[in-house]
Amino acid sequence: MRVRGAVLSEMGLRAPYADSRPLEVEELELGPPGPGELLIEVRAAGLCHSDLSVIDGSRPRVMPMVLGHEAAGEVLETGPGPSVFAPGDHVVLAFVPSCGQCSHCRSGRAALCEPGAAANVAGTLLGGEHRLYADDGSERNHHLGVSAFSERIVVSENSAVRVDTDLPFEIAALFGCAVLTGVGAVVNSAGVRAGDSVAVFGLGGVGLAALLGAVASGASEIVAVDVVPEKLELARELGATITVLAGNDAVERIQEATGGGAEKVIETVGNERVLADAYAATGRGGTTVTVGLPDPRRMLAIPATSLVSEERTLKGSYLGSCVPSRDIPRFIGLHRAGRLPVERLLTGRVGLDELNEAFDRLARGEAVRQVVIP
Repeated sequence: MRVRGAVLSEMGLRAPYADSRPLEVEELELGPPGPGELLIEVRAAGLCHSDLSVIDGSRPRVMPMVLGHEAAGEVLETGPGPSVFAPGDHVVLAFVPSCGQCSHCRSGRAALCEPGAAANVAGTLLGGEHRLYADDGSERNHHLGVSAFSERIVVSENSAVRVDTDLPFEIAALFGCAVLTGVGAVVNSAGVRAGDSVAVFGLGGVGLAALLGAVASGASEIVAVDVVPEKLELARELGATITVLAGNDAVERIQEATGGGAEKVIETVGNERVLADAYAATGRGGTTVTVGLPDPRRMLAIPATSLVSEERTLKGSYLGSCVPSRDIPRFIGLHRAGRLPVERLLTGRVGLDELNEAFDRLARGEAVRQVVIP
């Protein structure tokens, strides 16, 4: 089957991407789904900083690769053998294809699935296969088992979660990364409860989803921190009680506003200096949760004694510590009840041929969640 897909062949090309053109839309050959796989028509895919970090080289991946990992679509075909899916099903795709059999999956920590992580690093589907090829027969690697910047894709069934057909695709797509990661970090990793004070560093799609999760959890004070004033205004509209323009006095302002530091702090930027500030803005006995992924060469320095003398907790959260088959329906239920207005995160719609310009907007902080409609 012939499809059009956005291929990244070289990381680290300099912005503006409208000029350097790191993503090139190519005609590709898409192989049929194997056992335990699905052929999906991509109906909407979000542009995320995780894609941008591959483009700029701060998160190395095998090249060449069809990017995109936050998506929703329709099942066109199932692979040979029995399947829990059927043509016509609408699905949200998660970026860790949890195998369900390893020790982490069996203990309810699907985000740490070892075969899923190995496949994502190798640029394959969960079973180790490639399904995307150039005209010369060379493989095009899969991004986090999804490669959503393509008209059609083949994915492992373990990457897909069935959703109701009346949920708009461009809204459904956000549940595959922004909502899973942001809301999951609040409710699963940080364990925010009613009355807690919460601070969120970074107001991209994930950070604003975390803010929505804090509101839905009943947090009493919600401090939103970012470098872009327009995002602070949106945060106020979505329920932030205090907004802080990131800078030299941000930590002090948060400490003052929360009586010594917030009880739960979520860092979404993926920068070790911002993470250090998020830790400093956490109160005694509090929890700092980081979902950002800095360049792997970066190191974090914090006052080590504070972990003991102040009973502080610093923890990572990948995929929002979610089990996608459990949490995607749960979060969609909150959305339907009006408690997670994730549609407010949408800031634009683009086509495959406009991706380079769209990533420029994302890099400049001019967009929260743009959605590509292949």
